[in-house]
Amino acid sequence: MRKRILLLAGLTLLVAASPAASARPGYAWHDTPTGTTAHFRGLSAVSASTAWVSGYTPTDGVVLRTTDGGETWQDVSPPGSAGLQFRDIEAFDANRAVAMSIGGNATDFRMYVTADGGQTWAITFVNMEPTAFYDCMSFFDQKRGLAISDPTDGVHFRVIATDDGGMSWHVTGLQMPEAPGEYAFAASGECLTTDHGHRAWFGTGGSGASVFRSDDRGVSWTMAPTPMLFGPTAGINGLAFNGQQRGIAVGGDFALPTASPDSSGAPSEYRSGVTWVDGHTAIAVGLSGSDVSGNFGATWQRFDDGSLDTTDCASPNACWASGANGRVAYLVRTR
Repeated sequence: MRKRILLLAGLTLLVAASPAASARPGYAWHDTPTGTTAHFRGLSAVSASTAWVSGYTPTDGVVLRTTDGGETWQDVSPPGSAGLQFRDIEAFDANRAVAMSIGGNATDFRMYVTADGGQTWAITFVNMEPTAFYDCMSFFDQKRGLAISDPTDGVHFRVIATDDGGMSWHVTGLQMPEAPGEYAFAASGECLTTDHGHRAWFGTGGSGASVFRSDDRGVSWTMAPTPMLFGPTAGINGLAFNGQQRGIAVGGDFALPTASPDSSGAPSEYRSGVTWVDGHTAIAVGLSGSDVSGNFGATWQRFDDGSLDTTDCASPNACWASGANGRVAYLVRTR
């Protein structure tokens, strides 16, 4: 069965139940004026007033920041961003953030760090491994974080870690299970997530749709297969955990975002981003719409038909989403 959303309990996977067919839920996205048509695949929600997004135009990498709830956005893109795509960003407050770039060359994967709201950026890592392709990153706290690359040898994913807020990076995760033909997706910056303690998870696609788990901040990993649809353009795109036990994985086939002929799960379309709003409410977003679950992911309801790539909540009252054509929005309750 082709599934787009899965519930994760530790490493036990439960297929989501069928959606409830009722009135549209009381949520909506409020779009904000970014003044650009950039594609924003990276997003970091700091608060209801402050958020960062990262992405690209056909020619340049782009990073924007708001500190007034999306009323205005500042272009704080790092200099020398021509040809880059900023696929992920992690912000700690209105001033400090880490941005991750990719591009046409291996050395276009870089880590940029700012401590002054994007006025200046330091390049703290440049990839020199020719077969590496980094997809996403996640931080446990303001100092410690991880980034995941597709396998550099065809079978072992590559992990780099920071212990100083992104100022330096080192290879870790050498005890990695083999996963021939599997890779991650740089669709939303959410293929890797943490529980803000010691645990981390990342999801894959390609020859399988697996969830890797680390209990020691990325040093060692275990691997479990899932029933998620997988293939050349399909697999797990986003993960979100509510504590250490309850998680949601979203994905599907981004080349066929609305096609799911044999799926009874909910929603039955490709979703690339997911986040927990509170202890029981979750939001999932994708190219064909957004859905909300108010019962731990058991059932879902569509509440928006627009395209979005990623979503993030700093608190129940500070949820943001971003995507193509410069779209950045925050979540509002409609009833």
